[in-house]
Amino acid sequence: MTTVELDRWFKDLLKPDAFLASDPSLNGIQVDNDGADVRRVAFAVDACEETILRAAELGAGMLFVHHGLFWKVPLALRGSHYRRVKSLLDANLALYASHLPLDAHPEVGNNAGIARALGIGEIEPFGEWRGSVIGCRGEFPKALGIDEAIARLFPDGRQPAHILPFGPKAIRSVGIVSGGASDEVHEAIALGLDLYITGEFEHEAYHPAMEAGINVIAGGHYQTETFGVRLVAERLARETGIDAVFVDVPTGL
Repeated sequence: MTTVELDRWFKDLLKPDAFLASDPSLNGIQVDNDGADVRRVAFAVDACEETILRAAELGAGMLFVHHGLFWKVPLALRGSHYRRVKSLLDANLALYASHLPLDAHPEVGNNAGIARALGIGEIEPFGEWRGSVIGCRGEFPKALGIDEAIARLFPDGRQPAHILPFGPKAIRSVGIVSGGASDEVHEAIALGLDLYITGEFEHEAYHPAMEAGINVIAGGHYQTETFGVRLVAERLARETGIDAVFVDVPTGL
């Protein structure tokens, strides 16, 4: 597929135009190639130098990421930003970014992926950020403890960045917003949820969570945002036959 065809496929799936007013990311193709066909697409969370070089080593023609290189404030092509762009151009590697569209998608989004991993049944919208609802919430068919929730979230044995067991032992309801979304715990508190899951949890939200009696799992910004890129990779491979690979560059944060 050409980058034009891939751009069309991703736009049909993720609907980035719905987030033009709220998303600081330049969603879509951020760096194009010279028109060559793309036979392999690498997927990663971040467009960092290591991810770019590894995607190139794998023979990818495009790198799809959640956190791209270009946001609302333009950066001069200097230092590491220059090296990242140069590495893309030297490898003829296109870069595609999807930020809020990938968080919010009801099927292949980060939050929908977390909800499915947890075994939540009916999923409802939750978590407003800059005018867009990007998270989800729901109930477990059967109450479970926080350790079981963590085991479902990370079946490979990884551990969350932080666990705040301030709420009920028997958890029935949960709200989810991946990445850095500690402020949305207030929405979870207002709804009376038993558990809130995000990536990072800031100091300012600690006491409100404790005083409200809600459990919090801060799974790590990186870890909670691997769900979407993996799901899009699976969908692309299944529907188009193009080769898709995941490049794992964890930060521990």
